Amino acid sequence: MSRRLYFLLPDIGTAHRVVDQLKQNDVSEDDMSVVARDSVQTSDLPQADVSETSDLVGSAERGAAAGGVTGVVAGLAAMAFPPAGLAIGGGLVAATGLVGAGFGAWASSMIGIRHDNSQIETYEKALENGQVLVMVDVASERVDEIERVIQDAAPGTKVEGTDAHKSDADT
Repeated sequence: MSRRLYFLLPDIGTAHRVVDQLKQNDVSEDDMSVVARDSVQTSDLPQADVSETSDLVGSAERGAAAGGVTGVVAGLAAMAFPPAGLAIGGGLVAATGLVGAGFGAWASSMIGIRHDNSQIETYEKALENGQVLVMVDVASERVDEIERVIQDAAPGTKVEGTDAHKSDADT
C-alpha cells in the first residue's frame, strides 16, 4: 500500500526545488502532482489529472452503489409483480443491478467532474493566496524518508496529510 503525502509550498520556485529533490531520490514524476491557481505557470511540473482535482472517482463510486441497489430493487419488484404474467427469473435482477450501477456511475461522474476534490478544497484558500499544493504517492515504508527530503529542500514545510492511496502496483 502506498501513502499520499499532501504539502503546501510557498511559491512555484520552491515547488521546482522540491520536485527536483524528489526525482533525485527515486520518486517518479508519475507519483507526483502539483496544483496551483490558474495564473501560476506549472506546465513544467507534474500535473494533477482530473481524477485528482475533481470529485469524479468518489462520485462515480457512490453513483454505482446507489444505481446498483436501485437496479436490484427494481429487478426484485419486477419478479414479485411480473408484468402481463411474464415469468421473470433471477437473471433480470442481476441485469437490472448491473445496468443501474453503470447508469448511476455515469450520471454521478458527470456531476462529480464539476466539483473539486474534497482534499483539494481543504487547501483552496492557500492556493488562492499563491501557495502550491504538491501530492506525492510513496510506499508506506518510505514516508519518513520522503518527508526528510521535503524538509531538506524546503525547511519548515509541514506534510499536511498521509492518506492511504491505492497505486497501480497495489491492484
